[in-house]
Amino acid sequence: MGRMILTGSLLLALSASAMASQVYKWVDEKGITHFGAQPPQGQTAEQIDTKVPQIRSVAPTAAAGSQEDPEQKAADEKVRREVARQEAERKKYCETTRNNLAQLRNNPRVRVTDENGAPRRLGEEERQQRIREAEEAIAKNCR
Repeated sequence: MGRMILTGSLLLALSASAMASQVYKWVDEKGITHFGAQPPQGQTAEQIDTKVPQIRSVAPTAAAGSQEDPEQKAADEKVRREVARQEAERKKYCETTRNNLAQLRNNPRVRVTDENGAPRRLGEEERQQRIREAEEAIAKNCR
């Protein structure tokens, strides 16, 4: 039984290339491109290769990683540090914004400092506007 399956699979795999026929491509007088198994009479046609090339994968070797340029390693490390710094800043911003949003939602009598340094109470409309702004900032910048 196993021998029959192996033989059938082998024949099936080989039959695909044996069954492949020649394909022709040509453009008619109206500029329309046609494809067919037979070339047109009295017109030149281009033969198209229908064989699919075998793709061989090459596994990366350990030696390739060890020959990495030291300058590239330094640049990669610098980028990693910068990304980590930006991520830490983003997390801190998100935490602060979430805390501010919680304060705005839970306390209808919020006091802020104006540009002169004097404390003042936010009106309800301004408080709602700041809540919307905080929600938008969290949605945009925080995960």
